[in-house]
Amino acid sequence: MASLSLPNQYSLSSLLPTQARQHPFSRNRRVLSKLSQSQFYGVKLSNSISLPIPCSCSGKSVISAKVKKGSVPPSFALKDQDGKSVSLSKFKGKPVVVYFYPADETPGCTKQACAFRDSYEKFKKAGAQVIGISGDDPSSHKAFAKKYRLPFTLLSDEGNKVRKEWGVPADLFGTLPGRETYVLDKNGVVQLVYNNQFQPEKHIDETLKLLQSL
Repeated sequence: MASLSLPNQYSLSSLLPTQARQHPFSRNRRVLSKLSQSQFYGVKLSNSISLPIPCSCSGKSVISAKVKKGSVPPSFALKDQDGKSVSLSKFKGKPVVVYFYPADETPGCTKQACAFRDSYEKFKKAGAQVIGISGDDPSSHKAFAKKYRLPFTLLSDEGNKVRKEWGVPADLFGTLPGRETYVLDKNGVVQLVYNNQFQPEKHIDETLKLLQSL
């Protein structure tokens, strides 16, 4: 699993309010930020966000995903961009790429979706299906897919139920929905779990590399 790295123009401390930078690991401390409304790699930051700062003696937070390599993930049935119900079991018998992303129309998510689009023929050649999942509703997915001519399925996980069941870890103290990609083989077994929030296009490179080895 890849480690997260921020672009040069961003730093984690610059995203947090001053008092959070001064006491980054105080027990049970909640800090209210006063960030203006903006978009950052897939999240809309409101004027008032409560940031729980975890306590850790080592200064590191370890998150274990429920779905791991070698496991069979929980099934699901979600609505696609056309409002039709799509189940994971529909793809049994062929490799499938399931990627969770924060939100439609945000910079990182748009870059990632377009990268999957541009490499879609390579995924087809590998016999794989591509599925994108976020908490946006079907109408948002439909507009997103139409605007960027996305040839693959987008599923609406409203309430983030499937995201939670799969154990997709969040970033930035839980304020940023995780960007995680899974590759399932034709038997539905996970062969790759790749997490990289700030380099969305690398998800395509890693998944194609794995698919070409199956």
